[in-house]
Amino acid sequence: MRKLIFAINLSLDGCCDHTKLSADDQVHEYFAQLLGDVDVLVYGRKSYQLMVPFWPDVAKNNSGPTKAMNDFAQAFVAVNDIVVFSRSLDQPEGKNTRIARTDLQDEILKLKQEQGKSILTGGVDIPSQLIELGLVDEYYFVIHPIVVGEGRRLFDALSLPERLQLQLIDSKIFKSGGVALHYSKQ
Repeated sequence: MRKLIFAINLSLDGCCDHTKLSADDQVHEYFAQLLGDVDVLVYGRKSYQLMVPFWPDVAKNNSGPTKAMNDFAQAFVAVNDIVVFSRSLDQPEGKNTRIARTDLQDEILKLKQEQGKSILTGGVDIPSQLIELGLVDEYYFVIHPIVVGEGRRLFDALSLPERLQLQLIDSKIFKSGGVALHYSKQ
């Protein structure tokens, strides 16, 4: 069975607003490596529109300001399938993207049963629902050494039936002082 992985960048105070955080080369390299282990991306409309067309354009033109950004862009476009859960998005921008209007749990359970690499999700709304449903198997949190003091917080609206216990699998400290934490569900 394929694993469902959730990955996100956070500030020390739990902010996950992409406009408040900036990833350095090590963070881009870290997430590019993670993308190499997946062949399906699952997003809601907001996260999808943050990623596409930005990263495909960077990949097409090799226009990132750093090699790490260009490598991340290449890893992003190399993923076979993007599934976007949306009621308002009519047409996906990418050739390998499909809009899902089916039940989230049913669709993810079907994807997990298929052959292939892991499934990666990002953002807040869809991952929060997947966590509530008990479908997320692994978590990758990159904590940036900054206190933002405002912005959207991770898991603000999360409603778990019981406490979610995680087990640390790996950690990595970046030169910037950021920390990558990899957990699995116990």
